[in-house]
Amino acid sequence: MSIKILHPKVSSQIAAGEVVERPSSVVKELVENAIDAGASNITVEADAGGIDRIRVIDNGSGILKNEILLAFERFATSKISMAEELETISTLGFRGEALPSIAAVSKTSLVTRTESDNGGTFVEFKGGTHIETRDVPAPSGTIVTVENLFHNLPARRKFLGSTSTESHQIQSIVSRYALAKPEIKINMSINGKLMISSSGSGSLQEAISEIYGSETAVQMLTIPPNSSEISISGMIGPGSLNRSNRNRINLFINGRWVSDRKLNYSIESAYHGFLKERRFPVAVINLQVPYEDVDVNAHPSKTEVRLKHEGQIFGALQKAVRETLISDSPIPHFGSDSIYNVQPHFQIEYTKKHPINETQESQISNQEFTKNTNTNRIQTLMPSKALPALRILGQVHSTYIVSEGPDGIYLVDQHAAHERILFEDIMTKSITDLINSQSLLEPITINLDYRQAEIAQLHQELIRNLGFDYQDFGDNTYILRAVPSALHKDDPDKMFTDFIDLMAEGGGFKTWREKAAYSMACHGAIRAGKIMTQREMTELIQLLESCKQPHTCPHGRPTIVQITRSLLEKEFGRT
Repeated sequence: MSIKILHPKVSSQIAAGEVVERPSSVVKELVENAIDAGASNITVEADAGGIDRIRVIDNGSGILKNEILLAFERFATSKISMAEELETISTLGFRGEALPSIAAVSKTSLVTRTESDNGGTFVEFKGGTHIETRDVPAPSGTIVTVENLFHNLPARRKFLGSTSTESHQIQSIVSRYALAKPEIKINMSINGKLMISSSGSGSLQEAISEIYGSETAVQMLTIPPNSSEISISGMIGPGSLNRSNRNRINLFINGRWVSDRKLNYSIESAYHGFLKERRFPVAVINLQVPYEDVDVNAHPSKTEVRLKHEGQIFGALQKAVRETLISDSPIPHFGSDSIYNVQPHFQIEYTKKHPINETQESQISNQEFTKNTNTNRIQTLMPSKALPALRILGQVHSTYIVSEGPDGIYLVDQHAAHERILFEDIMTKSITDLINSQSLLEPITINLDYRQAEIAQLHQELIRNLGFDYQDFGDNTYILRAVPSALHKDDPDKMFTDFIDLMAEGGGFKTWREKAAYSMACHGAIRAGKIMTQREMTELIQLLESCKQPHTCPHGRPTIVQITRSLLEKEFGRT
C-alpha cells in the first residue's frame, strides 16, 4: 500500500474524534470556552440528547470581528502563544481544537460581539466548510449553536446512546461546572425543560443544594482552610450520607474537573470506618496546585492529568478529608418521618464527669466488662468534641444504652461502641506490645483449611502479639496453647478459627494489622443481650468519647443515634 497525505477534510474529522466523542463533549468544550471568556452567566440548551441541537449562550468577552474565522482554524487559540506556556496553563481550554472539531462534524453557527464592537457577527459552518458571514444585532458575549451532530459520520452517530442517556451525560457535565464555579450563574434545559439553575451566588453549599438538593447540602461538612502549598477546599458529606456508586465524588484541580483513580481512592480511604462496604461518599473538593506541577495536556479531553508530586497531594487530600470527618461528623438521628438522618454536630464543653448513681447499680458483676477495657483511658484521654455530654438512663433489650443529652435522647449500641473502643486501643499499641494471654488447661488440636493455615503461618507474629499462642503441627494442623485473656473462653478452638476467618474476609480493611485488630475487637466486645450495670454503661460511654472516631464501629455501622427533642414534641403533640 502506498503512503499518502490525508485530505484535510478527512484529517479534520479524525482530529474531531479526539475532542468530540458525544454531545456532552461539545457542551464541555463550549462551557469551558465561556468560563475562560470571563462569563458570569451561562445558559445551556439541548434537544434530543444534544444530537439535534446544542446551544450555549454566555455573556463573556466575545470574539473580535477580525478573529472570528480564525477561531475555526485548527490550533488557533488566544490562551497560549509559546511552548513554555504549556507548563503553566491556568485556563480550561488551550488546544485551539474545540470550534474546528465541532464544526467538522455538525452544522455550527456562532453569534458574537465584544464590548468594543458596534454590532455582532454571525458565522455558519457545515461539515467544516464555511457557509456564511454577516453582521447581526447581538448583546455582548457569544452564542454557539450546534445542530445535527455527526450528520456526516453515520458510523459515529449510530454508536451514541439513547437520547435519555446522552441527556444524562450533558446534565452531569453541566452539574460539575456549577459545583466548580459557584460564582457563575449556570442554567441548563433539556427539550425546553429547566433541569439545572444555579444562582451564581458564590456559595458552594448553595450550589450543592441546587444540584443535589437541600437535604444533601445541609448535611455537608466544610473542609477547613489550610495555608500549605497544596490548598484543599470544598465540602464533604458525613458517613451517613453515602451512595452506591462514585458518581457524587467531584474532584477539581485548579477548577478543572478531573477523573483520577488514585486521588478518588485517597478520598474513599479517608472514609475508612465511616462507611459500610461498597458505599461511597459525597464530596466536592478543589485542589489548588501550582500550575507548573500539573500536566493538563495528558489527554485530549483534558479530564486526566499528571501530577508532579502525586504522593504528597494524595496524603494531603486524605488527611484533610479524614480530619474533617473526625472533628465535624454529626451524630445520626431519626428524622420526623422516621428515616435515617443526621443532626448538625454539637460543640460542647466538657466541664465534669458523668454522674454515677451507685444505688441504681444491679448486682451483676462488672468484671467481664472491665477486664476487656482499659479504664485508665478515661483519665488520660480527652473526650472527643464529636459527642455531647450524656447522662445514662438505662438499657433497652440488654443491647442499647439509653442516655439523655443536648436536644434529645441518645441510643448507644453497646457491642458496636465497645468494638470501636477495642479496635482503636489495639491499633494504638506498638506492634511489639503483647496483649495478655491466658494459657489453656489443656492444649487443643485444631485442623485448619488451606486458606486458614496460610493466614496462620504468614501472620504468625502479628496473631501471637494479640495473645494467641499456637504452633504448626504439620498437615494444616495447629496446637493452640493460649488465647487472649480479653476474649471469651467458650470454645477456644472455634474462637481461633473464627478469628482467622474474619481476617481472611478482610471486611474492607486495607492492612492485615487492621484486619487482626478488627477480629480481636469483634470477639472481645461485649455482646448484645448482656445486662450492664450503671457503672459499666458510664465507663463505656466515657471510653467511647475518648475515641478518635466515636460515631461508627470499625465497619462503619453507627455506634450512636439520636432521637431529637423536636421529634419527641411532635409525636406527643406538643408542637
